[in-house]
Amino acid sequence: MDMERLLQDVADDVRQSLGTGKVADYIPALAQVPPNQFGLAIACLDGRHASVGDADQPFSIQSISKVFTLAMVLSGRGPLVWDRVGREPSGTPFNSIVQLEHESGVPRNPLINAGAIVVTDHLIGGSSADDAVDRLVAFMRARSGSNSIGVDQQVARSESETGSRNRSLAHFMASFSNLRNPVETVLSAYFRQCALALSCRQLAQAGLFLANKGRDPQTDEMVVAPDQCRRINAVMMTCGHYDGSGDFAFRVGFPGKSGVGGGILAIVPGEASIAVWSPRLNRSGTSWTGSQALERLAARTGWSVFG
Repeated sequence: MDMERLLQDVADDVRQSLGTGKVADYIPALAQVPPNQFGLAIACLDGRHASVGDADQPFSIQSISKVFTLAMVLSGRGPLVWDRVGREPSGTPFNSIVQLEHESGVPRNPLINAGAIVVTDHLIGGSSADDAVDRLVAFMRARSGSNSIGVDQQVARSESETGSRNRSLAHFMASFSNLRNPVETVLSAYFRQCALALSCRQLAQAGLFLANKGRDPQTDEMVVAPDQCRRINAVMMTCGHYDGSGDFAFRVGFPGKSGVGGGILAIVPGEASIAVWSPRLNRSGTSWTGSQALERLAARTGWSVFG
């Protein structure tokens, strides 16, 4: 399979959809991003790499970061995180507070905002927010093989200045003793993790351990145990796109995680890691053109976890 040609064909297929959707303008820094950009990159376990479009342009990965913090916590603390966060799809928007009230401050899964805040609290542990962010940046640099990765401080400030809903979620969980660290400590780390900036090429490489039973094929390091890798992929499949997760599974057929910066990380177990970016979003907060590109890529390759 000629990967370069494949990605170019997919890019040609979706070019007409670049004007569809809306950027995440509730975060002012994201509203300033030119909306009609498109990048697509793939990293295969057999060593092949390919990219097209704006695949080397760094963008704010936002909620895609939740996959990597979950991997770090599972690797460091094993299953303890599951005592404080569930594993079921939410069926509600990413920043909903409704279920928290009904379920005594325990988030439905680790990929909605409330659940990711609990995971970040685990990541901090007994250290500091700065230490947690430093460890996450080091982790992403190791996984991507690129030392240029860092936090976009402008986006992080914008996140914090407009983060009232996330503060509400955190305070609500703290009222049920489901945060161990002070709310502002946890959110300081959380806002910065969401503001990590990676390109599609870097993100595809960073996610490749999830296609390889938890082992980084570049360094041969076991990042997470195989059973933990399966569980991360399972949560991505069922919860990675909030109330649009079922539709993504139906149309694409492999695990994915979207971010409101317009990126999507998709994993084809045993085959490849794929990253796509285009800032305009659908109503569920997933890149409109990015999801269209992944659907066409799945159709052309025949890749699917469903056979």
